[in-house]
Amino acid sequence: MESFVIAESNYKGWPSVVTETPRVRVEIVPDLGGKIVSMYDKTTGKEWLVDSGSRPLARVPYGSSFVEADMSGWDECFPTVDACRYPGAEDILLPDHGELWSVPWTWTREAGKIRMIAKGTVWPYTFSRSLVWMDEASLRLEYRVENRAEEPLKFVWVAHPQFAVDEPSEIAVPSSMERWLCVYGTGAFEKGREYAWHDTGGNELTNGISGHARKFYYRGPVPQGWVRLTGKTSGARLACSFPKEEVPYLGIWIDEGLFNDRPVCALEPAIGYYDRPDFADQGGTAGVVPPRGAVSWHLDLVFGTAETSTQSRA
Repeated sequence: MESFVIAESNYKGWPSVVTETPRVRVEIVPDLGGKIVSMYDKTTGKEWLVDSGSRPLARVPYGSSFVEADMSGWDECFPTVDACRYPGAEDILLPDHGELWSVPWTWTREAGKIRMIAKGTVWPYTFSRSLVWMDEASLRLEYRVENRAEEPLKFVWVAHPQFAVDEPSEIAVPSSMERWLCVYGTGAFEKGREYAWHDTGGNELTNGISGHARKFYYRGPVPQGWVRLTGKTSGARLACSFPKEEVPYLGIWIDEGLFNDRPVCALEPAIGYYDRPDFADQGGTAGVVPPRGAVSWHLDLVFGTAETSTQSRA
């Protein structure tokens, strides 16, 4: 595909890189944890990612709490989400939301891709994410982790987009994925309880502020690797698909003003169940990079409307 451009730019005073097609514009700030700060659908006029708003867009010290930062855009959580000790190593502390969101990344243009790279702090690994257009409305995110140690690297990875719920919206999941485990909940939702999908509220998001938040995981490996978000007023739709053999888990985060200052949701394909590699290791679900080896995976994003087909490659 040749109908795309890659260009250097500036976002709120930070050097950025833009990749766009006639349909979609995506912008990334490498110095801020490789954060994707904008996913703008030109056809519908929909900006999918929430911006920093009144929060300062600034680099925070390594090991900071995620809620102390800008709470915007798309970050990568690796090798954990929750702060914890590395499995079997009490002297290795993994920070909140992982290591990558608070460190600068580098980027290069390679064969039509934007390839972004970050390096581990407490473990010798290299994490890369490449963005490549499959067509004018379909963006693939390719991931690769290289382990430079002589021991296996155990990890959890979670995609962490903060999608703006600026209109009544609906999250759709495969109909066979009926039971969801609440892993964080306030208000009417209780951690540790299972809920039917229609009881999670994911299929009827409002753009109001309740002051509550909740997170669910489909309990166990997903039977199908897709999830999508639709704005009910605009009709704008963003579909995410992923190969379930490589990315076997799915989380949904909904924040109605508890942590963020505006309502947001996150569609979170994941490796490892759930949120901590020590828990995942105990349950046999942690991702593992072999000694001196590498693992790769990808996910696809398709931008469209409720009236157009959003079937994407998996």
